[in-house]
Amino acid sequence: MNTYLRKIKKNSKALSPVIASIILIAVTVAVSVVVAAWMGGMSLGFMNNAEQATITNVQFTDTDTIVVTVMNSGTSSITLQAATIDGSTATLAAQAPTTSLVIAKGHSETFSVVKAADFDSGTQYMLKMTTAKGTGLVYTLTAP
Repeated sequence: MNTYLRKIKKNSKALSPVIASIILIAVTVAVSVVVAAWMGGMSLGFMNNAEQATITNVQFTDTDTIVVTVMNSGTSSITLQAATIDGSTATLAAQAPTTSLVIAKGHSETFSVVKAADFDSGTQYMLKMTTAKGTGLVYTLTAP
């Protein structure tokens, strides 16, 4: 029986260290590609929800009112929640024909912002409009 075991030991072949290293590297690369794809998919989901809107135009219509045009260039609709002028709360309202403060993706809407006091001619003001998600749209304007 001893001779039989000796024959098995002599005939048994193992992987060479070079082949074993190549297989280990290939498995490691394959796992890292899968993990990178999974993490990339997760981060794209978060990035697509980012709000991207800008104030494109501001016009003075009265001594205490301005008309503001906001463009939504993001991938989802946004809702405007509040407006401030130099840190003081201002009244925000949609312009006709719509009464909604929602801006669909790829569209622009016009809103009126009424300041609590009159604008002083030649004075610079900072308008900030805040969305429902907390994104701030800032615009600097000078009263005529």
